[in-house]
Parts: sequence; C-alpha cells; structure tokens
Amino acid sequence: MAEFSMSSTIQNKWRSLYINFANSSSSLATEEEQRRITEQTSHGERRASPFAIRAKIAFAEKGVEFETKEEDLFRNKSELLLESNPVYKKVPVLIHRGKPICESLIILYYIEETWPNPPLLPPSSYDRSQTRFWADYADKKMYEAGNKIWKSKGEAQAAAVKEFIDILNTLEGGLGEKDYFNGEKFGFLDIAIIPLTSWFYAYEQCGVFKVEDECPKMSAWIKRCLERDSVAKFYPEPAKVYEVVCLKKKMLGIE
Repeated sequence: MAEFSMSSTIQNKWRSLYINFANSSSSLATEEEQRRITEQTSHGERRASPFAIRAKIAFAEKGVEFETKEEDLFRNKSELLLESNPVYKKVPVLIHRGKPICESLIILYYIEETWPNPPLLPPSSYDRSQTRFWADYADKKMYEAGNKIWKSKGEAQAAAVKEFIDILNTLEGGLGEKDYFNGEKFGFLDIAIIPLTSWFYAYEQCGVFKVEDECPKMSAWIKRCLERDSVAKFYPEPAKVYEVVCLKKKMLGIE
C-alpha cells in the first residue's frame, strides 16, 4: 500500500443514466423484466463503465495502489457518495486524504498533479493545452454521439453513425502518424479516450458499420493501447458492453 491513506469510489456514470431510463420507462417493461434487467446491468456495469477506467489506468501507469467502493445508485446512494459529491450526487469520485475529487477528467488531472512521475502530460505548455483541448472534445462528443446510434433507428441512426464517424475522423487528424496521441509515449490523452472505445463494438452492431473500415488509424491505435497491461487489465469486454446496451434498449422499448 502506498504511504497515503486513499480510498476511491470509482464507479460509472452510465448507471446514473440507467436510473433515469428505469424511472421513465415503466410502461415499456413489466416489473419482473425491470427487476431482471436491473440485476443484469448491475452485474455487468463494472465491465461497461468507460469513465471509472480512466483513473484506474492512470494509477496503474504510475504504480499507485488504490481501492474501489461500489455504489448502488439504483437503490441506495451511500452517505459517503452524497457527502463527497453533494452537487451532482453521482460517480466517479476519488477520495484522497479525506477530500473528494469529482468528474473523471478532473480526477485524471488531479492524479497527474499529485503523482507527477512518470508524467502523463507532455512537457511543453502548448502541448499540454492541446491535450486538454482534445480530452475535452472526446469527452463531450464521443460518448454522446455513440449513444445516439443505439438509441435511434432508420435515417436517424444513419445520421448518428455519420456524426460518430466524423468525430473519429477529427480525432484521427489529431493522432496523425503518431503511435499515441501524446506522441511516441502512451499518455494522458490516450488514457482519456481509450476507455470510450470499449463501446465501439456495441455501436457497430447497432449501426451496422466497422470502425476499422472507416477509421483505420484509430483502429490501429486502439489495438496498440490494448497491448499495454494497464489498459488490458481494466478494459471492459466489448461483448459484455453490447449485452448491457441490448438490455438498455429493451428497457427503452427500442428493438
């Protein structure tokens, strides 16, 4: 154990979204089906969450030991969570030396500043600013655009697929010919983006397209990242993520 006292409530955001789905869709599924889906999604959420994984990969890269505490956001939010994040009342939350840090990207920045070695951000101020820009872009665009794919049908879904591919093409422009977004070394931006790619298989199955065909550089980068132990250890199994998406589609009445 490291020399500091640290526990982390590193959980997912999508379960918060799932609560909204469950609360607004009682007419779309029977009580028994909702119970079953709740149990199945609760079982699979640790494999599906892209947001908690960011901190876990960063800690692994820096050799920092950590603990996790799961939150049952569907039935009973703990006092720890409510006290740690009284504004949004959601996860992930990192608790370090008794002080809470909320939101996954902010947690990443905190980890980098608190445990600077090995560094994940590039050395120059300009490159760090570019890293922050692209991390913010991916955070705001990728997950939301991907969700549109599995939530829609027909022409709306085709438009969602196009929007998603356009976003990936933009990110490919930032990647260029480099091995990683930060350059030759795996770093902050790679950690911010790679967990989101665990949902790509689900998007492909729902939208009937292939990321590898549309964005070969991005696909090659994903494979490169998955060769790292820190990523492979925490990366959700894409097939399990797809199962979660199918359950969410059923809850919403999307077939």
